[in-house]
Amino acid sequence: HYNHRRYHESLDNLAPADVYFGRGATILLERERIKRDTIKQRRLNHHAKAA
Repeated sequence: HYNHRRYHESLDNLAPADVYFGRGATILLERERIKRDTIKQRRLNHHAKAA
């Protein structure tokens, strides 16, 4: 449980198992993509409401 589900701040909020098995970079890239898409969608929603 501790190494597979618990995120560690010192590991960029990744689970130790993800870092150990080399999945860390992929997970961080996916999080960045989701963040970009979310910000983009929020901007579109905000501009639509303002117009």
